[in-house]
Order: sequence, then structure tokens, then C-alpha cells
Amino acid sequence: MTKTLKGALLLSVLGTGAWAQDVTLTIESWRNDDLTIWQDEIIPAFEAEHPGIKLNFTPSAPAEYNAILNSKLDAGSAGDIITCRPFDASLALYEGGKLADLSDLEGMANFSDVAKSAWITDDGEHPFCVPMGAVIHGFIYNKEIFEELGLEEPTTVAEFYDVLNKIKEDGTYIPMAMGTNDQWEAATMGYQNIGPTYWKGEEGRNALIAGDAKLNDPQFTEVFSELAKWGDYLGDGFEAQTYPDSQNVFTLGRAAIYPAGSWEVSGFNNLAEFEMGAFPPPVVAEGDTCYISDHTDIGIGMNAATEHPEEAKTFLNWVASPEFSKIFANALPGFYPLASDPVEITDPLAAEFASWRDECESTIRSSYQILSRGTPNLENELWNASAAVIKGTETPEEAANRLQEGLASWYENQQ
Repeated sequence: MTKTLKGALLLSVLGTGAWAQDVTLTIESWRNDDLTIWQDEIIPAFEAEHPGIKLNFTPSAPAEYNAILNSKLDAGSAGDIITCRPFDASLALYEGGKLADLSDLEGMANFSDVAKSAWITDDGEHPFCVPMGAVIHGFIYNKEIFEELGLEEPTTVAEFYDVLNKIKEDGTYIPMAMGTNDQWEAATMGYQNIGPTYWKGEEGRNALIAGDAKLNDPQFTEVFSELAKWGDYLGDGFEAQTYPDSQNVFTLGRAAIYPAGSWEVSGFNNLAEFEMGAFPPPVVAEGDTCYISDHTDIGIGMNAATEHPEEAKTFLNWVASPEFSKIFANALPGFYPLASDPVEITDPLAAEFASWRDECESTIRSSYQILSRGTPNLENELWNASAAVIKGTETPEEAANRLQEGLASWYENQQ
């Protein structure tokens, strides 16, 4: 009886210990395109080193993520790990008590102040997300179509339209694959892609924050004037074309150019059966300074209400490690790690985007820091303004004036 009782107690202890270690962390994200990579590469690498901690990657649709995440957080049903948008959206979650303070996370020492700037309080004291990756904007093109039509990568705006016109005149292919139905890509791959060329990157972005420039000044209105020309090259029915539609049009070889972010590289590699190239936003005149949107795009933090804070911190410290950076950069080519340790990028298309850092001045998206904290939200307003200008339902001047009026209605520096 004693032996049986001891055995039962031993099994009970062992069973309880095993159960206590078997923790599953749920990860919230908008990167539904990355589900397979997380399941096949990132999660197995982590779980192999951390027995007893399981990961469950549960992405939402990108355009719906903020609303879904906020609802889950308010309801207490959000995951343990929160993938973070840069700047204001995540800062609001931290200030609302939804994201945990990561000041004491050891792995934060692996990042520069610039890398941490998108996920830290205005005073620079309290980081709330581990920086994961940056993305670079530009244009991806079908090399086979360019070769067939005798085209070369454009470097100036004039050359850019010359290439588009030649593709349109040939009539075999759609010059550019982009739609306006979902709106956000009109701003992200349109306005924020070519815009830094006109407002001179950080100079113009910081001038807006300081109140020294306005959204309807010529350097900002001119961006809309360029976008207004794009509708002629997007193909029939672009107004109803969704983001996935545009991806399909390009990867099926029906369009020559795709206004892009480097985040498309990994997905396109799996879908396109042709060789791809990329070129940065063209400069206005030969010899002008080149500017690229090199955007601190994705971080990852801890739900302040998680029941597993120690396990969550273990995962976040791993995300901050050189091991994760190497996996991340090459499992998801087109996302560039923000940790201080350099990582060799093996994918040629992703490496092409990264090479522009040596040639161009880097900046981030103009609406993300401070300028989207009020109502109307500048980022969301840029979505519909950019789409409206491309469709021709709003003039560049009308769009710029509307955005400026909205920003000035709540942002003191613009009043």
C-alpha cells in the first residue's frame, strides 16, 4: 500500500510538473501571408530550444487587424504575444495598459535607439515592443517582360513614364498592377513610396511634425499630382481591384510592374514563375538625391494581461537574439532585422532592396509618428485621399487641402 501510494504521489508530481511546463503562447499578427513560414521554420526553431513552451501563430487580415486586436484586448481574449504596428497605434495600446513595459527585457540591449524609436514612449524611457523588422519601398518588375519589350530600369521620373507608356502602347501587358478598392495600398505603395522624393525624406517628415511644413505645401501636393497620373496605367477595372487581385495580376505575368514594399518578396518568390527585379523610386532629375521609405514596420510585444509573462519574455528575448534575426531575414526575405548584429541576406531580390540603403537617404512613412494620434486619423485619411486621387474623384489640391484641414483640427503645431 505504501509503495502504491508513493508511486501515485510520484506520478502526480511528475504529471503536475509536466503540465505546468506545457504552456502555449498565442501570437496575434496581421501577417497572414507568413503563416506557413512561422509554422515550418520559426516556431520549430524556438520550440526545439525551449521545450515546454509552444507557440500558436494566429494572424488576422491586414486591413482588419487593428480593429480585431482592439476588440480582443478589450474583451480579454487576445493572445499572449502581440505583433506591433509602428509608432502611434502601438503607443496607444501601451498607454491604455494593453501592452507590457519591456524596459527590463535583456534583449532590448541588442537594438539601437533608432530601431527602438517606433515602439518606445516619447521620452525614450519605456520600450513596449521588441523591434523585429523594417521594410523598404520601391517597384518590383517582371524581367522577362522588360527584356521582351526592350525596357531598362528607370532612374528618373521621365524615364519611369516612358517605360509605362511603352508597355501601354504595346498592349500585351498591364503597365502596373495596383488597385484602389482596399485603399491602403494606394497610400502605402503609392504616396509613401514616391513621396519622400518630393518632400526630401526626413527633412519633410520632421517639418510636418514641427509645424514648419503643411500637407498642402507644393512638395506634398506634387506627390498627389504624380499619383493622379497612375490611373492611366493600372488596367481596366482597377477601381474594384483588391490587394490580392493585384498580387495575382503581377505574379501571373499579366502586369510588368508592381508598386511594392519589400514585404512582397517572400510571397512573390513562391508564386511567380519568372525572374523579378526591383528599382527604387525614380528621382525627378538625374543626379538628384535618391530617397527611400525604409520603414520600421513590425515589432512584437507582450499582452499586459497574459497569464504567462515569464514564458512570453523568454520568447521575446529569443526574438531579440542573433539566431532569430538570421532565421527571420532569410525565412522572410524582404523583412530586414533591426537588431544591431549584421545579417547576410541570401535572397537576391531582397538583397537588391537592401542595397539601396547605400545609395539613397532613408526615411519612414510620414504619417506614422505623432501625426496619426488624433481624429481624423492622418494615416486612414491618406488611404482614401490617395485612392480618390488615383481614381480621379478628388483633385490633388482638394486631397491635400482636406488632409491639412483635418490635421490642423487637432494637432497644435499645425494650427
